[in-house]
Amino acid sequence: MSSEHQTMALDAMGGDFGPEVVVPAAAAALEELGGNIEFIFFGDENRIKPLLAKHEALQNVSRVRHTDKMIANDEKPSVALRTGRESSMRLAIDAVKEGQADSIVSAGNTGALMATAKMVLKCLPGINRPAIASVFPTKKDDTVMLDLGANLACDAEILVQFALLGSVYARTVRGLGRPSVGILNVGSEDMKGPESVREAASILAHVDFPGEFTGFVEGNDIPMGTVDVVVTDGFTGNIALKVAEGVGDLSGSYFKEALSSTLLSRLGALLAMKALKKVKQRIDPRYYNGGMFLGLNGICVKSHGGMDAYGFSRAIIVAANLVSQGYNKKVATEVEQLMSQESFMTASALADSGMS
Repeated sequence: MSSEHQTMALDAMGGDFGPEVVVPAAAAALEELGGNIEFIFFGDENRIKPLLAKHEALQNVSRVRHTDKMIANDEKPSVALRTGRESSMRLAIDAVKEGQADSIVSAGNTGALMATAKMVLKCLPGINRPAIASVFPTKKDDTVMLDLGANLACDAEILVQFALLGSVYARTVRGLGRPSVGILNVGSEDMKGPESVREAASILAHVDFPGEFTGFVEGNDIPMGTVDVVVTDGFTGNIALKVAEGVGDLSGSYFKEALSSTLLSRLGALLAMKALKKVKQRIDPRYYNGGMFLGLNGICVKSHGGMDAYGFSRAIIVAANLVSQGYNKKVATEVEQLMSQESFMTASALADSGMS
């Protein structure tokens, strides 16, 4: 993490457990980040302050902004926008807008968080829509995938912007010089897939952007780590995410059942305990917690609502890294360079006319 000081706004009331998870998560993140960060907790001070008192180091770098209002997990985004102006989520987002904080992390209602963050923070110049991105463990290395649910339908221009957003993330946070990028499709052949996907591929094949476009990838390429960045629309991406989570849970249950089925298998599990722990850590969904709302004019990270303190601390670290690496400034620079290219304008015109 950079030595520059940063401030993070935390929606302490969001998620299934509220401050009882958010506060110890911040304490764990503070210890890992090694200072140079302070927190503003938005929520019920009667619940937050007693928890802060248990973590002296955290208490010394924290402030509490009291509000007894919160966005319910099942509240419609439209209702949250109209009635949630004094909620912990909205006040935390406002803090980023007003320059009081560099980022916001919430485990609250995803739809409400995206709608509110988009309305308050707006998109970065040149970006039409923000995308939800997350990191997946793969056979080779971690892969970033976007969009995971913010935009159910995307045209070619939006998909190209997602490729740029994902590439800048892979370069700035993961340190990849020229990350490989693939568009998720039903096959690798050029003629396959919907028109928007084929048009986006045509544009990316003709422009200079911060990644290396390798063509189409299929669903089985995601866990194999075929590319560093997987681009797709939010409808397909969210389904892929939920399938991956389901398969992970199913595999885990099968694994536990097999290792405890007989005395011999239990003995084998005991002997292999060290190796099994490494495998568990590698695929632990808590470690990869933190959906990044890329493309907003402000850093916003969504934690899974049911995460424990360790899982939420990972979302905090994701946000801190985005800030410390100057992600948004780099996106702004790359967007300007992309849109100034004659090849980009030509490829876009060809895609729009269907001549590519």
